[in-house]
Amino acid sequence: MAVDDLGVSVSPPHPVRRVVSLVPSLTETLACERPEAVVGATDWCTHPADLSVTRVRGTKNPDVAAIVALQPDLVVANREENRRVDVERLRAAGVPVWVTDIDSVGAALASIERLFSDALDWAPPTWLGQARQAWTAPPAQPGLRAAAAIWRDPWMVVGSPSFADDVLRLLGVDNPFRGRADRYPRVTLDELDTADLDLLILPDEPYPFSASDGPEALAGQATCLVSGRLLTWYGPSLESARTELTRTIRSARIPNR
Repeated sequence: MAVDDLGVSVSPPHPVRRVVSLVPSLTETLACERPEAVVGATDWCTHPADLSVTRVRGTKNPDVAAIVALQPDLVVANREENRRVDVERLRAAGVPVWVTDIDSVGAALASIERLFSDALDWAPPTWLGQARQAWTAPPAQPGLRAAAAIWRDPWMVVGSPSFADDVLRLLGVDNPFRGRADRYPRVTLDELDTADLDLLILPDEPYPFSASDGPEALAGQATCLVSGRLLTWYGPSLESARTELTRTIRSARIPNR
């Protein structure tokens, strides 16, 4: 018997041969290692690009009946991305559910290692070691004052504790919205304007910021478009995310830098 990130005992058969993932990051992680074992995933699970599995709706409204019908050995969920009521419904139907709880890069790497060793009884992904090494290097952007938006109308930004904010911290970014009461605080354009930012980072998910959707609302503010997968996903992207984000941020036009 294994214990998930929330301290709940889970007893899937070992090794797990059929798994449903309700977390895009973890779907990619699992499918890159054993694609034949992943039998179901959400509509938001877009990686790997050739993923061909039964879709079970979204992260917030999974089709519990469809998941049960797939007869998975294990369902993988996340405390932030998935609802507790759906986890409870699956468990009530006799389906083992492993819930992860990830709010930092270190927690992501440790959680994935435990998922593979304790829950799945699979060999750990080969990229875990390289990712650990990549994220222990000194910050490449020390002192950079920046924020990352995740939505507009209303505008929302990355706060803490959150995985994305820890990514920013490890990049050396001073996020002025770190430590707010809300993990993803709502802000006004005036607040962004007066936050004295060197840069506002605009990922392409969960809101699809683009060159024509986002920067035009922020006159005079330097902005930087980045891949949301690099900023908010914990999985194989962690191996190269630090290098790619650093390169993208450095190439942005940052006043007085």
